[in-house]
Amino acid sequence: MLRKLMLAGSMLAMTAAAPAMAADISACLVTKTDTNPFFVKMKEGATAKAAELGIELKSYAGKIDGDHESQVAAIETCIADGAKGILITASDTKAIVDSVEQARNAGILVIALDTPLEPIDAADATFATDNFKAGELIGQWAKATLGDAAADAKIAMLDLAVSQPSVGVLRDQGFLTGFGIDVKDPARWGDEDDPRIVGNDVTSGNEEGGRTAMENLLTKDPTINVVYTINEPAAAGAYEALKAVGRENDVLIVSVDGGCPGVKNVAEGVIGATSQQYPLLMASLGIEAIKAFADSGAKPEPTPGKNFFDTGVALVTDKPAEGVSSIDTKEGTDKCWG
Repeated sequence: MLRKLMLAGSMLAMTAAAPAMAADISACLVTKTDTNPFFVKMKEGATAKAAELGIELKSYAGKIDGDHESQVAAIETCIADGAKGILITASDTKAIVDSVEQARNAGILVIALDTPLEPIDAADATFATDNFKAGELIGQWAKATLGDAAADAKIAMLDLAVSQPSVGVLRDQGFLTGFGIDVKDPARWGDEDDPRIVGNDVTSGNEEGGRTAMENLLTKDPTINVVYTINEPAAAGAYEALKAVGRENDVLIVSVDGGCPGVKNVAEGVIGATSQQYPLLMASLGIEAIKAFADSGAKPEPTPGKNFFDTGVALVTDKPAEGVSSIDTKEGTDKCWG
């Protein structure tokens, strides 16, 4: 499917005969923020591909991660502007569904990037990392790295938001599954009763939030020795909180994203391992899909056996664990967010 999309994009680029025709196609990119490096890279991919294919792209973002209202306003603007397609990473994956339905009813192709909507078929398609797999990989790595000590781990769970968007639930539940912990209801986090879990706190996916959440959980149990984080900015904040109490060298931090700063933190020992995803590819394929839809009405298909198009994931660490497939930080740096 990836090859088909990429070939289709190339052919469409070659056969878009007249600039006037290309100028008739507009698209919107709606991200959670415009400051998180992950979404910066996503915008870079969408912008480059839109320029290549002659599509007019307008970009919108929330003020902070969790700013649902700004995303609703962005969709309304895209509908009014007659956009042919919308790419969105939703802050509230349930509440945004009504706005997405309005866009689809207006004949707009809506593609979720990175973060599936709830339900997932509320969007026409989803291009994303297998977020459960991303979490599962870091959970498996943490368990294997600890060995017998995993049975007595003290785990801090640094999640995204109290609204529990799907991306946060999938990563959280994947990590626990990989670590060998019963997740109870897989559609929500925080209902587990395993005594190894010290608690959950939210970070808003940024460094300040990660630091505050880590401080809160250390107050609850200062012997925490494993930290799951929703993303690498939150991991960096958690590390600073641990460093402030002299615990930075005896706590295992794992995360998800695989951005260039995050991979650097793995190389420097701030993060033990991270699962790398590819937002530039997600956004580029999304723009190609909008072009194909504008030209023929064709909608993208999911990866066989899945209900979304899987853009891939790889565990990045310089301390490989037996039985867990991984790449080192050199390779991770070469691939970061491509």
